[in-house]
This record gives sequence, C-alpha cells and structure tokens, in this order.
Amino acid sequence: MVDRSMADSADNRLPAHGLDADTVMGRLDGFAIDDRDWRGGRVFSLVYDAGPEVRQLLTRAAARYAAENALNTMAFPSLGRMQRDIVTITIGLLGGDRRPGGSGGVRGYLTSGGTESLLQATRAARDLGRARRGVEHPNVVLATSAHAAFAKATHYFDVESRRIPVRPDGSADVDAMADAVDDRTVLMVGSAPSYPQGVIDPIAELGVVALDRDIPLHVDACLGGYLLPFLGMLGHVTKPWDLSVPGVTSISADLHKYGYASKGVSVVLYGDRDLARHQPFVTTDWLGGLYGSPSLAGTRAGGPIAAGWAVLHHLGEDGYLRLAADAHRAATTLLDAIRSTRGLAVRGAPDATVFAFGGDDRPDGIDTFALGDALDARGGWFFDRQTPPDSLHATVHAGHAAVIHDLCTDLDAAVDDLRRTGTKSDDRSTTYGTL
Repeated sequence: MVDRSMADSADNRLPAHGLDADTVMGRLDGFAIDDRDWRGGRVFSLVYDAGPEVRQLLTRAAARYAAENALNTMAFPSLGRMQRDIVTITIGLLGGDRRPGGSGGVRGYLTSGGTESLLQATRAARDLGRARRGVEHPNVVLATSAHAAFAKATHYFDVESRRIPVRPDGSADVDAMADAVDDRTVLMVGSAPSYPQGVIDPIAELGVVALDRDIPLHVDACLGGYLLPFLGMLGHVTKPWDLSVPGVTSISADLHKYGYASKGVSVVLYGDRDLARHQPFVTTDWLGGLYGSPSLAGTRAGGPIAAGWAVLHHLGEDGYLRLAADAHRAATTLLDAIRSTRGLAVRGAPDATVFAFGGDDRPDGIDTFALGDALDARGGWFFDRQTPPDSLHATVHAGHAAVIHDLCTDLDAAVDDLRRTGTKSDDRSTTYGTL
C-alpha cells in the first residue's frame, strides 16, 4: 500500500539517519502514483513491454550486474563477452552476413541508447571525412523526418545540418538530398523507419547516391532494428533497409525498443573498418595509464548489458516472431479503426507498427490535440503530440495487443463527442523530450 502522505512530505535533504529499505521503497511507490500506466498498455511511447515474464527476467539480470562496470572488461570479462554476443547477434539480424564478403568486415559497439548511437555515427563520419578528404567544414544531408538526435550530434560536433523536406508520403526525397550533397558532405542519413510517421526511407536509392559520391550512409534503425527483421520474416516488410544494401556503411538499432530490453542499450554497426576505427577514444595523455573507451561514457552500467543479453537469449527467434506478430496485429487493428473513422486520417504511409494520426483536413474536422485530451480523459491513453502537422504518435508494441480493442472503442466514442461538440484544445504544446 502506498503512503501518499509520506511521498508528498519527503524533502530533498539528506536524512540525518538512514531510512529502512521498506520506507525507502514506500516513498518510491508514492512518487510513482502519477506515472502513466504502461504496464496496462495505456502508453504508446517511451516503454516497450513484452509481458511479466520478460519483465521479471530483465529485473533479475540487471540486478545480478547492478554493481559491475563495463569501463574495464579485463576486470569483468563476462561483460565483454556479453557485449560481443549482442553485437554478433545484431550483425546477423541487420544484414551484416549478407554483405559482399560476409560479416567479417563488420564492426560494432554498444552504446547507452539511440541518441548516443547517432552521435557516434555522426562523429565517426566527420572524423573519417577529415582523415580521407581533409574536410574542414563538414555537413550532413538528411530528411526533416530524421531523428532530433542528429540535431544534437551536429550541434555537439560542429557539423552543418542540411535537412531536406520529405515527400508527401513521409519518405526521404532522394533527388533533393542528392542535390544537397557537395564536397563537404561527410554523411547521408536514412531512417528505417522514421520516428515521426513510421516510414522506411528509400534506402537502396540513397545507397546509389552514397556510392556514386563516395559518402558514408547511415541507416537509423534505432526504432526498427529489432522489429523489421521479424516483420520481414512474416512477410509484412519487403523494402530493403539494412547493411546488405549497397552503399550502407553504418546502422544503429536500440535493443531497449523492440528488442524489449531494459533501458539503455543500443548497438551501432559499421560495414567500413576505416569508419569503425573512428568511434573508440584512446589516450595516454594523463598520469593514469592507457584509457580506452568505445562510447561517450566512461563508466558503463553492467545491468543494461546483462539484461540485453538475457532477453535476446530468452526470447530467441521464435519469441521475437511472436512479439512482432502481436505488435503488427495490434497496429493493423488501430490503423483500420482510424482509416474507417470519418474525420480522422493517418499521416504519411507507415511501413511497420509506428505511425501518426489525427484529424483530417476538413475545415470542420476533428481537432487532433482535443482528441488526445479526450482519449486521456476517457481511458488514460497516452500519445505523444507532434507538429507539423498536428498529430498523435503511436508506437504500437506487443504489449498493446491485449488492450487495442478497448482503445478502438474509446477512439470511436471520443470522435463522436468531438464531432458533436466541436471542442478545440487550448494546449498546442508538443513535447517529445523534457528538461
């Protein structure tokens, strides 16, 4: 039972005397009272749930390695082995073994999440451009649908960002991106799929441009890397998107998304050894001896690595196929409900189980953000809000299969209410990440 008064009265001073463990946990439970109900399938963002059995495994594996530090795998060789296993499995999933010459030339590293993977891919490409071509003022060419983390990467690493508007279906405009490439371009970017509208970019066409211009091409598969391979096996995805596509030189995938692992563990793979060499940092320029790190962080928590390794081996191919089928079925059910509801529309042409939707373009159409408010009020359904255009973002995972029909019922009722009342939302804010 949660003691709300204890949670509300807790202050931020170090207690003079330590609290017993049950009291501390009671306060944590109190803090969580207003958190969204992701375990009940009410959240369509931020969390990916494969059910209570997997949750329990993740907790056990992370707790087993809660203290170990992957900064030095000579001290903890088990973490080094788990990292290698995760990378090797991911190489097979993301087409590394279907590259010319096989997977022998593919190198990979673990990072703390998709943002760090995209930071690393950008920095490695920048440094390769300097080393190979002497590029002093580099730029990256990418679509407006490419993840916001690329804006962080170009800001941090002093690289010009050239964002190109997408086509009406939400996909990258290859011709326009090709026109934006010049002698200072060190990287092109494609998404599989893009976060805002769930569209797989024309990666093969981007690869042709990258090969012709001799420029690295990164595929941001942070969202789809552990989903699209299994949707492909099930026949739901046929577009080429991975390392097997000529011209693709690097790719990223988040194990803590559709891999259903604990936060945070992601993988970035390089099909070009010269490019891969630019990710690690090594120095002896201090009094402490050799310092080497494959990621931005020094100390790296062992728990997420162990949890990532554990879930891959627990689920296996058959488990991921089952979860992908569940997610696809739930997403298709919701998409069908949206498309069949007067006043609603899907944004772009989504390819997987991630998409955006909202009111259509009729003058008297449904207000998208009012719909989000109504779904929250009616059933506690939480969707990220995006613009432009105004839309609600749905990341549908396997955990939603059990509640998707309840959502469709609430969606139908909410639209009926809004059509009758014409309610508009006063809150036009759109927040994906917060400070």
